Amino acid sequence: MSELKIEVEAAEAGFDAARLQRIDAHFARYVDDGRLPGWLVLVARDGNIVHLSTRGDRDHEAGLPVELDTIFRMYSMTKPVVSLAAMMLYEEGAFELKDPVHRFIPAFESQRVYRQGSAMKLVTEPVVEPIRIWHLLTHTSGLTYGFHHAHPVDAMYRDAGFEWGTPPGVDLAAGVDTIASLPLLFQPGSEWNYSMSTDVLGRVIEVVSGLTLDEFLRERVFEPLGMRDTAFWVPEPDQGRLAALYGATPSATRPVRLDAMGDVARSRPAFLSGGGGLVSTAADYHRFTLMLLRQGELDGVRLIGTRTLRYMTRNHLPGGVDLEAFGRPLFAETTFDGVGFGLGFSMLQDSVANRVLSSAGEYGWGGAASTVFWVDPAERITVMFLTQLLPSSTYPIRTQLRQLVYQSLVD
Repeated sequence: MSELKIEVEAAEAGFDAARLQRIDAHFARYVDDGRLPGWLVLVARDGNIVHLSTRGDRDHEAGLPVELDTIFRMYSMTKPVVSLAAMMLYEEGAFELKDPVHRFIPAFESQRVYRQGSAMKLVTEPVVEPIRIWHLLTHTSGLTYGFHHAHPVDAMYRDAGFEWGTPPGVDLAAGVDTIASLPLLFQPGSEWNYSMSTDVLGRVIEVVSGLTLDEFLRERVFEPLGMRDTAFWVPEPDQGRLAALYGATPSATRPVRLDAMGDVARSRPAFLSGGGGLVSTAADYHRFTLMLLRQGELDGVRLIGTRTLRYMTRNHLPGGVDLEAFGRPLFAETTFDGVGFGLGFSMLQDSVANRVLSSAGEYGWGGAASTVFWVDPAERITVMFLTQLLPSSTYPIRTQLRQLVYQSLVD
């Protein structure tokens, strides 16, 4: 297990030490007033950790504090990992970005698109063009999530067992076939909608690699990077380090414990969710972000080519527009003005339009339990915030974290 520690003095890395402490002071209030159970924050520059702190509990009821080796449910911070894994296969010629998904998953061959009506009485039309691999990577596939509660097709996902989880006992192959049987929200490539696209991409990885998704990630990503605590479930000897999962509710003064949902992480799931299934630690995910900062290589191990990663972290939305212009209403606590989307990552095009202190070219993503990370190639920093509060739209943690990190840079 990688050891986390401060590796460089603030001033040496271009930070003001007193200003860095504003991060802790601000988010301490989230714990002290009961909004968050606990958190961990990590800031690094040039690969060296300059700020590392924790506050509060990983298990409030048991009085167990957040520690540096606490295991967190990463939820959608799984997506960049799986997207990168897919592009590793792309580099080997396993597929082209324009390949139709039905070439690998035949159930997608005869898709229909929602036109009008309710979930009980839909009117659909055929796809104009099939879902392609790049649609999955950019969330322009027309797929959705049941938890959106914004469209009749979302209701069909919920009825099929896809809301905050997946149907019991259904594996990835069968689950993706079920998703393929449901209508699309829109013609592929015509809009952006946050969706189960990366789950389908995980199944593509299985088909082209001949390995289950957990095997592929372990052999090709986690073991090479030394990410020993990252997987789709926590083995029994390590379950004492797993943070409890909490949910925000208007009727409670403190977050409510969600054991039924949280305990899913304690055993191997049937459905290996490439869109949200991983658990990890700060040390492990820090190594993933360092590999990204170093253009695909870490400690002599190269996962992906420099040009491929740069291509992934460009805005791939048609016409270079942002998510506010091209996307359906987002499940988030903030707007996405000035934010584009690449192949598995959001990427910041215009910090002025975004109205948050930050850098153009910054890329990253967050998870449903209010986690977030980003990589800033311009300032050479990586930042991570880990907690376990559903949903991520509850508090403006991510925008506040950005302004607090960047105000502390003084070089």
